[in-house]
Amino acid sequence: MAKPTIQYICSSCGARAPQMLGRCPVCGEWGTYEEEVVESRKPKDRSSQSPSTTRPQRLQEVEASEEMRIDMRNGEFNRVLGGGLVPGSLVLLGGEPGIGKSTLALQVLMQQGERKTFYASGEESVRQLKLRAERLAGNAENLFISSETSLEHILEQVRQVEPEIVVIDSIQTIGTEEVEASIGSLTQVRECASRILEFAKTRNIPFIIIGHINKEGSLAGPKVLEHIVDTVLQFEGDQQYMYRILRAQKNRFGSTSEIGIYEMRQDGLREVTNPSELLLSTAREGLSGIAIAAAVEGVRPFLIEVQALVSSAAYGTPQRSSTGFDGRRLNMLLAVLEKRVGFKLLQKDVFLNIAGGLRVQDPAIDLAVLAAVLSSNMDIPLDAGTCICGEVGLAGEIRPVNRLEQRIAEAQKLGFRRILVPAEQMDRIAHKTQNAIETVPVRKVTDAFRLLIKS
Repeated sequence: MAKPTIQYICSSCGARAPQMLGRCPVCGEWGTYEEEVVESRKPKDRSSQSPSTTRPQRLQEVEASEEMRIDMRNGEFNRVLGGGLVPGSLVLLGGEPGIGKSTLALQVLMQQGERKTFYASGEESVRQLKLRAERLAGNAENLFISSETSLEHILEQVRQVEPEIVVIDSIQTIGTEEVEASIGSLTQVRECASRILEFAKTRNIPFIIIGHINKEGSLAGPKVLEHIVDTVLQFEGDQQYMYRILRAQKNRFGSTSEIGIYEMRQDGLREVTNPSELLLSTAREGLSGIAIAAAVEGVRPFLIEVQALVSSAAYGTPQRSSTGFDGRRLNMLLAVLEKRVGFKLLQKDVFLNIAGGLRVQDPAIDLAVLAAVLSSNMDIPLDAGTCICGEVGLAGEIRPVNRLEQRIAEAQKLGFRRILVPAEQMDRIAHKTQNAIETVPVRKVTDAFRLLIKS
């Protein structure tokens, strides 16, 4: 019998090494190598193997048919998946502890109605699952639950129940008897995910597995799991706020640009179909340091409130702090404000906040960020009926943004009277704009400031 060997694998990037290393030479992380026992197998005698019965096909010969999808009866969940859950697919749902991953998965199963579903938990007892299900709104008549940590037992229960959708919570608490490693180790996670994928494909049953987040904020064993599963969903948000965002980091059956927005309530997660009305404050009239930006996440437009506070630095080194916005981009925009506009902020603290606890990566809110900083610095409130969108370049120019027509339509729907847009795009939207909202073209940051302060 072949003697097993020991190798070491980085839990961050999946790199292998023959000995324990303190720092991974591939990804540069410290203390991420874990021991793995590998059984050496005798190489097969290929001379005795029968020839393959399959043959390569021309691409034109393959018949393409549209993939059937399961309607999850949850609009935001369907949106992120690309129209529904594909039968036989494996979906990984990750997020920080307490963010609501288990609540979202259980609530989605309870919304399936007459469909038979199965929820296996390695973290909670069936009594705890029952208590949580009673708090959520939905129909649990065809929902089967199990508290099990053995993968073999879970798959056997799936064969007995024959459900249409399966959720496993979580992959780090499940182990297989075929691997001599502790539950939660890299070896167990990879082997369990591989076996679940094989079971899902052969039985044509979709699986949703929940994954933990490590201290760096990424999925535990990311490179191992991301390569195995079909879809990677990230559930994120600030626990101090009520809003949660569902993003797709990988999706073999749809786009990764869509997001789903939820509101955490006492009776579970509520879908937010119009986030603009919830993210905008009605008490911003007459307050300085507040600008309204027309942002787009994925293909969904919504208006957000950008708040800035500029004050004299209490210490020698001024502070630059941002919540929901990239701090490095904030420093770049402040440099543009000083170089191109002439406002000196070297001896002042600058604090920026995206209201509602959202994290926005859309560069089209650059002009709104600068407008909020300028408003706070001069202590002059901006017009409450004006919305702003535009990316700011290093030369102080206003660059074009994507989906401008949708941003204008969203601002018009919420009753804004005026919106500042990049001047280069005016010829594309002139025939589409309505008289209910005025579109004002701006070419430079200084032009936008003159219009905002003048109003």
